Amino acid sequence: MTRSRKIAIGIVGGAALLVAVLAVGIATFDWNRARPMINERVSAAIGRPFAINGDLDVQWQRQPEEGGWRAWVPWPRVIANDISVGNAPWAKAPRFATLKRGEFSLAPLPLLRQRVVIRRIQLTEPAADLERLADGRANWEFTLPETGEPSPWVLDINEIGFDKGRVGLVDEVLKADLAVQVDPLGKPVPFADVAGAAFADEEGAKTAPRDYVFGWTVAGKYKGLPIKGEGKVGGMLALQDDRQPFPVQAEVAIGGTRAAVAGTLTDPVNLGALDLRLKLSGASMAQLYPLTGVTLPDTPPYSTDGHLVAKLRNPGGAVFDYKGFNGKVGNSDLHGDISFALGAPRPRLTGKLSSRQLRMADLGPLIGVPSGKVAGAETDKAKDAPAKPKGGKVLPTQAFRTDRWRDMDADVSLDAGRIVHDSKLPLSDLSVHVVLQDGKLTLDPLRFGMAGGSIASTIRLDGSGASLTGRVELHARRLRLKQLFPATAAMQKTLGELNGDLAVSGAGNSVAALLGTATGDVKMLVNDGVISRSLMEIAGLNVGNYVVSKLFGDDEVKINCGAADLEMKNGVMTPRIFVFDTENALISITGTADFKNEQVDMDITPDSKGFRIFSLRSPLYVRGTFGSPDVGVHVLPLAARGAGMVALGVLLTPAAGLLALIAPSTTDENACGPLLEQMRKPPRAPAPAKK
Repeated sequence: MTRSRKIAIGIVGGAALLVAVLAVGIATFDWNRARPMINERVSAAIGRPFAINGDLDVQWQRQPEEGGWRAWVPWPRVIANDISVGNAPWAKAPRFATLKRGEFSLAPLPLLRQRVVIRRIQLTEPAADLERLADGRANWEFTLPETGEPSPWVLDINEIGFDKGRVGLVDEVLKADLAVQVDPLGKPVPFADVAGAAFADEEGAKTAPRDYVFGWTVAGKYKGLPIKGEGKVGGMLALQDDRQPFPVQAEVAIGGTRAAVAGTLTDPVNLGALDLRLKLSGASMAQLYPLTGVTLPDTPPYSTDGHLVAKLRNPGGAVFDYKGFNGKVGNSDLHGDISFALGAPRPRLTGKLSSRQLRMADLGPLIGVPSGKVAGAETDKAKDAPAKPKGGKVLPTQAFRTDRWRDMDADVSLDAGRIVHDSKLPLSDLSVHVVLQDGKLTLDPLRFGMAGGSIASTIRLDGSGASLTGRVELHARRLRLKQLFPATAAMQKTLGELNGDLAVSGAGNSVAALLGTATGDVKMLVNDGVISRSLMEIAGLNVGNYVVSKLFGDDEVKINCGAADLEMKNGVMTPRIFVFDTENALISITGTADFKNEQVDMDITPDSKGFRIFSLRSPLYVRGTFGSPDVGVHVLPLAARGAGMVALGVLLTPAAGLLALIAPSTTDENACGPLLEQMRKPPRAPAPAKK
């Protein structure tokens, strides 16, 4: 054997012996001696006190699944007991986290690149107290004391198994104070038993979700509202494997809102996806705004049940799709699909909804009219309840929440087969397209069928500025009187119709304020109808009941034509023409209706036809508030007989404008035609008598 060969064998043998001695030394080393050094090094790395207070043991194991030469590199399996992590100096809790026992296998080679790679970690009785201040400082963010920069170490955990534990959260940003407790279920619960067989079959195309292993409870406050809930989760969290869904289930009540979910969470570290069966209910959809940031209208109590799919890593922002949901709003049904996208410059809500039957009473809160007693959270009630007008006023005063209009955009359509106004006046075929863009709300079209005819309208509300402005255009065509008043027997014999147009604009942050500043025109024609005291009683018009009884007594009187051309200016409505041509007399209405102060001051003047007997010789008056008007008969008689017809004869332009409403009504002869043609003729006076 040559000298060089002997030297080589000696070096190799020495190195092997050194490795063997090192391996034996490491295997038999009492790692508890290293605890002070480890505690010091970890504390320096995270900028917080760290301590392993119990036993520390390390077992070396190869990882055959690594493959190649890496499979021969042993990984240390660390078992540590009684671990604690100190809190931030400003935090209230004495410690940030504690752990009764932790076990994990650590990949040694990535440590050279300041990466802590842990294939699987098992936690026993973990506890953490999370805190965040109003300025954004959070105790779960670790920094190096020397530089104030984030730690250069990267933690990479593949899977986490956990035992019963506790998490507390005090977050001044979210106004949250929560306590979460996790405990073993005792026996695993199959995913299909909780989420439902149908939902489990949908998930079956992917990797089957694991069983539910742990139960949890939560209590405290969120967004200032009381919260209480419970649920179940799986026992192993696949943090990076997007093919392994993690089962979740929850039933939570927050204020007046209740939510129940069952489904899966995928790739949670990277916020991959949610796939849940979601049931949602509450006192009003508007109460979802502080919880979700989604601008929804005030509604009666609601409930929904649908399939929520969330793509949390969508390039343009997270997208939440609520598919195939079925729900109720008050006593109205609602179905469809909606999508909520978190994008720039603001989130956007889109959807297509349908309803078989929609109750008008359930739509009242949209314009500030209460739909009845709403059971909800006491904390939400005062804020969301419609404002009640005072002093005999009746117009809705609840403010539109235009500040929320600027928080998101929307494009939603709704089609309803039947609308129930009351038991005797069903509406049909509602179609509305709602667009909210840059704080501007548009309903175009808003149309529906009514009494055999149709109503088509466009509503534009601009809430982008400090003061809301609005414009409404409405067209009523061929509303049949016998269907408008189905309970009136005499009206069933008529072929009369109602036609009308409305175009007004105003400014103000409620329906009352908009009408109080409105400027525009209202035009209406009614032909071939009937009027009586009983009709006024059915319509619920006490003032009309008095007026009709004074004019016509208890008899039913045929209306040849009713014509109204009303001007609105700064909230004050003044008739250009407001007449009813009956078989006995021509009734004219003059005066004003002040929508700003909700005051009415009108005179109703009858003018007898020919030699027909007509008992009333003095005009009536209607004065006072909208809510409590005063009605009576003027003491003084008319200054001159026929004054009403003389006055009407000079209104040439208004009569011409109303003639346009006759054309679309019917091709048959319309009783309003002769009246309006007569009104277009200029008044004539006889030649002066010769002396």
